[in-house]
Amino acid sequence: MKTSTIEEKVIKCKYLYILVLLVATWLQIENHSLKTDIHLKAPIDTNKTPIVWILGGPGSGKGTQCEKIIAKYGFTHLSTGDLLRAEVKSGSDRAKCLSAIMERGELVPNDLVLDLLKEAMMAKTDEAKGFLIDGYPREKSQGIAFEKTIAPVTVIIYFEASSETLTKRLLGRAASSGRADDNEETIKLRLKTFLDNNDQVLAQYPDKLKRINAEDSVDAIFSQVVQILDPLVK
Repeated sequence: MKTSTIEEKVIKCKYLYILVLLVATWLQIENHSLKTDIHLKAPIDTNKTPIVWILGGPGSGKGTQCEKIIAKYGFTHLSTGDLLRAEVKSGSDRAKCLSAIMERGELVPNDLVLDLLKEAMMAKTDEAKGFLIDGYPREKSQGIAFEKTIAPVTVIIYFEASSETLTKRLLGRAASSGRADDNEETIKLRLKTFLDNNDQVLAQYPDKLKRINAEDSVDAIFSQVVQILDPLVK
């Protein structure tokens, strides 16, 4: 009788031990999941700090408009090209990886680009009045990843101009700067690539998209920008 009781106690202890292990494992999984969610999502309140995607083909004048937006609203301007160049110069382990990718002539993986963008935004979250994301996303998948990882975009401003106008502007820039890559053939290829990808991006956000005629004067274009941004900051 005593032997049976001891055996029962041993069995109960074993079951209890297994149960404790299972609970501990479950808690570890939940804790890891929570940490992962916190890590992935940037703490940006878009009601107070609007996120604006600035899109437009090469030669659309979005760079000039970004400068005017920064001067008037004090928004934080972020360009993925600038972030990549700065990271490469930093000499970090990630910089070495980026340099190797670029030297092979390959495209930088979107995960790396998005990490740089997220880190830059989180570093400015407390002081930023708004974020201007210049020339990003370039593809539909990038826009989806941005909103999933960082925060929903508030508004998308697309500076729209005909291929003829953009080609003319880029050829004029090539003549004044001596840029060999801006010949008519390469310009047409760049524009086609941009438009094919950009159309898919814009189609995802019909309710957030604001189109602006980029063939007007700089001041006239900016007056349209002001009409879009004023309600977001007041």
